Amino acid sequence: MARIKKKIKTIKVDADKCNGCRACEVACSFFHATPKYSSNNPARSRIQVITHRLKDIWLPVFAGEYAPAECMGRDKYIIDGKEYDECGFCRAACPSRDLFKEPDSGLPLKCDMCEELGPGEKPLCVQVCLNDVLIYEEREEEVEEEVNLGDMEIGLQALVNKYGLQKVAETVLQMAQKD
Repeated sequence: MARIKKKIKTIKVDADKCNGCRACEVACSFFHATPKYSSNNPARSRIQVITHRLKDIWLPVFAGEYAPAECMGRDKYIIDGKEYDECGFCRAACPSRDLFKEPDSGLPLKCDMCEELGPGEKPLCVQVCLNDVLIYEEREEEVEEEVNLGDMEIGLQALVNKYGLQKVAETVLQMAQKD
């Protein structure tokens, strides 16, 4: 395999600055609505603010990869005197919780860094964050070139689980005939 330069996009989270305004969730929800900016449903957001209001904990977490099985991590962490549950740091959509799943279909959600905005544009959650909790960074790394069909397989498996293989196959055939 060849080595290629890949642009790595990350969003750092400074949880100590977060006041729980949830503007990031709203912006993400609007951006990913169909049609774009037509509705606001934070359950569709690719960022969720995990809260423990009595302890004044606000932790923005981005949707990551889908995990088909429950994890065994149930540890607790204490950071700056605040206690965090390990699931609070987890970015995966998994069977243990409904976080980062499309509410209507149950399909897993994943942060796409608002790629549709175009080059040089920061994700909307970063743009609307007034307390500089979310910090966008880009860097280039040399990586091995890979073909990743995993995301498509995960989506198709979720559809098959919900509607059955026959219905999904019929729908794909109808879509192919339209082209």
